[in-house]
Amino acid sequence: MRRTLFIIGLIALGVALQKGLIEIPRHWAPWAPLHIDDPVTPVTQLKLSRLADDRNGCLAALDTVPEGELNYTPLADYSPTANCPLSNMVRMQSSGVAFNQSFVASCPLALAWVMYERHALQPAAEEIIGSRVSQVNHVGSFACRNVYGRESGRRSEHATAEALDVVGFQFENGQRITLINHWDDEGEAGEFLRAARDGACDTFGNVLGPDYNAAHADHFHMGMRRFALCR
Repeated sequence: MRRTLFIIGLIALGVALQKGLIEIPRHWAPWAPLHIDDPVTPVTQLKLSRLADDRNGCLAALDTVPEGELNYTPLADYSPTANCPLSNMVRMQSSGVAFNQSFVASCPLALAWVMYERHALQPAAEEIIGSRVSQVNHVGSFACRNVYGRESGRRSEHATAEALDVVGFQFENGQRITLINHWDDEGEAGEFLRAARDGACDTFGNVLGPDYNAAHADHFHMGMRRFALCR
């Protein structure tokens, strides 16, 4: 009986949507294009994952960033090494922040970063530090290797440029915060790093840091595969 009522409900919902009787906001509609400044919802990660094989759709989403607030270059598919071909790639030069160096990223990773920066990172910086982040320091996104550099096992997200390792942040007021020096800080620096970690989990598929294991003691690993890990 319950199953019958559920099916009837789905049919009724479909009819209502088709006739325009119910309007679902774009950020809650899985079929609607992703826009950078749409509120982040549980549907956001689903939309990002679908763009992994949709180069045009992903670039269109990046182009919803207001003019002058993102500097990136679309890249043709290529193979930096024989065992790690890359597709649907961009090179990130800057977004609302500068980077210590440009980096190659899967287009969905670039999208996730920009959404994270605008919806979580900068609001946390302004609330806790009282200053916006001016530069993000990282140690790379691409490395053709297995997880932890093991000789066998599954490939790391870095092998497909689907993860960025962030080591620290610089602020407009001149302050610098790094994971290696401030993760255990009991003041605003430590509070900011935890807020930065927690906020990243809304857009990235997994976020690993010092609370995960010793290998991540000095950086946040922000990856696209949906492991639902936020530590």
